[in-house]
Amino acid sequence: MMNVALKKSTVFQNIPCTLVTGFLGAGKTTVINQLLASKPVDERWALLINEFGRIGIDGSLLASSQDDTVNKNSIAIREVSGGCICCTSQLPLQIAISRLLSDHHPQRLIIEPTGLAHPRELIHQLSAPHWQTALQMQAVIAVLSGAQWQQDKYRTHDGFQAHVKDADVLVINRYTHLSDSDKQTLQAWVTKLNAQVHIIWASAVQAVPNNDSLSTTDIITLNNQLATPSHIIAQQRTININYPQKRSVGLRPPNTVLSPTSRSNSMQANDDNPVSPDIELPYRYHEKQQDMLLAGWRLPAHYVLLADELQEWLLKLPSWQRIKGVVHTSDGWLQINFTPDSLTTSTVASQLDSRLEVILQAGDESDQMDLDDASPVTSAIDWEVRDRELMALVI
Repeated sequence: MMNVALKKSTVFQNIPCTLVTGFLGAGKTTVINQLLASKPVDERWALLINEFGRIGIDGSLLASSQDDTVNKNSIAIREVSGGCICCTSQLPLQIAISRLLSDHHPQRLIIEPTGLAHPRELIHQLSAPHWQTALQMQAVIAVLSGAQWQQDKYRTHDGFQAHVKDADVLVINRYTHLSDSDKQTLQAWVTKLNAQVHIIWASAVQAVPNNDSLSTTDIITLNNQLATPSHIIAQQRTININYPQKRSVGLRPPNTVLSPTSRSNSMQANDDNPVSPDIELPYRYHEKQQDMLLAGWRLPAHYVLLADELQEWLLKLPSWQRIKGVVHTSDGWLQINFTPDSLTTSTVASQLDSRLEVILQAGDESDQMDLDDASPVTSAIDWEVRDRELMALVI
């Protein structure tokens, strides 16, 4: 099957392709949404999203945010979930790109890797000979949060710096609280890591604190970069990353018991694959990736959770680093987007199901990055207890 897919992809020549990278919670999705909104009506674009977890949240939110029917029909969105595409074998990336090219014939491809990605390996993969005729790699765009950079635990960590080192363009947002001296220090820090990078200060955030939106001028500048060849791509660098350890389980609905046979079938069907759209709900998985613990839940749309109690429960999870979700609650359908620097909720349209994903800091490695003031999770979490706590919030 793989040979067939790759053969199809070679029919296409020089499809412009752009990477949009950035650390967890930097604001990549906002930048991509604004790029999609500025897409010419008569062009077909494709978006490949790499979710670090396996639930898949960003793709459905991006799809539902495209209100213009004409634009929506000309943007193909595909997700690669269940691990970083730069950390695993190249097969998921090759299959996803090949299918996007052969099924949708896009005139432009945008790739959003997970915030825990190491862009250098992804750049190396996309520089492989079998993509050099199909894809025309354009400027690599990275997004950086000034609020994160201000904390020493971020700016001194290799994973945070990696996005700056391997970028052609750097969009800096959330910097309004920085003094002029701090901004000069930030610019000097960026220049030391990557003297060739073009910096865009997201000027719209000057008027609205914690707003990631770009001004019209910024968007025009970014659009120009979509047609600018990348000097980073040509370097073809590589890096080694550990493979993940995964575990998936069926989740018991309230007041029901999952039979041993059903539980066994559910685990077997999902240990080696991302969550299928047809998986029996409710469902939960958990796994370890690098020095992070991941967990995700998918619940039927008719499960309504207590809104305030749900947010309180999420914020009490140990050493959480990122919480994302779109959930049916007592306050309606809510999009949840929590980082240590920002807690955001907003109403969204009804979805096919509720989805939650959390990333926690593990405590197994002595040299790991401690992103939170709280101690890392050093002992195993009893996920069945967490399941019962979550189910108790269903009305």
